[in-house]
Amino acid sequence: MPALFKAFATQAGLSYEVSLETQPGSGLEFHLENRRDLIAQPWDLVVMHGQSTLDFALPGDPAKLVRTSREMAELLLASNANARFYLLSTWARADQTYPAAGAWAGKPIEQMASDVRAAYDQAATNTPNVNAVIPVGEAWNRAMQNGVADPNPYDGISFGQLNLWTYDHYHASAYGSYLEALVVFGTVTRLDPRSLGVNECAGFELGLSGPQVSALQEIAAAQLLNEELITASAAAAESAAAAQPCH
Repeated sequence: MPALFKAFATQAGLSYEVSLETQPGSGLEFHLENRRDLIAQPWDLVVMHGQSTLDFALPGDPAKLVRTSREMAELLLASNANARFYLLSTWARADQTYPAAGAWAGKPIEQMASDVRAAYDQAATNTPNVNAVIPVGEAWNRAMQNGVADPNPYDGISFGQLNLWTYDHYHASAYGSYLEALVVFGTVTRLDPRSLGVNECAGFELGLSGPQVSALQEIAAAQLLNEELITASAAAAESAAAAQPCH
């Protein structure tokens, strides 16, 4: 996702130095316990999120996210008192919803993302210098509700719809990652993601068709407009129409 953000920014004429620090299957507590020296740099903007179920031991419980988001912000503010933070609210996991053993088993696929968003909203109110909660999970919900994406990968993918999850029904596919990056790009830059245009280069490199790129940009823009994170502009449509092919 950070590479996609960088590609979007470059195409938009923006200069961002982008770095990534992750650990599979971990929350912010892992980084606070093991990566403090590496992370404690004078970053200007930081996008962060915790473990996808919020807490391994207590799925859906926001307490750990609320605590560690604040601790991470305080650590980073010691290096740059003007640092600004974005909390990325992650998506519903099909593997936690459809199998009987899932923490959200028996609930609508949208419920996990809604619960996760509520936790991130709570964390944002308790964390200093937060610019916004990035609504990635809500954008995934919108894509499924609008028929752009299939809500249940366990029963096959409907013709003409996208699978936002990869093979494990947990992590994002190329389509899901592309939508995630569009929402992050729009939130951080305040630019309408539709301004990137149907011939946007990263989508082409990922193998997405023009209609797929356009559909995902429309979903991202709709969610960002709904949360007033971007402003509607005719310039976005004009830019999209005038965009030159990447290849």
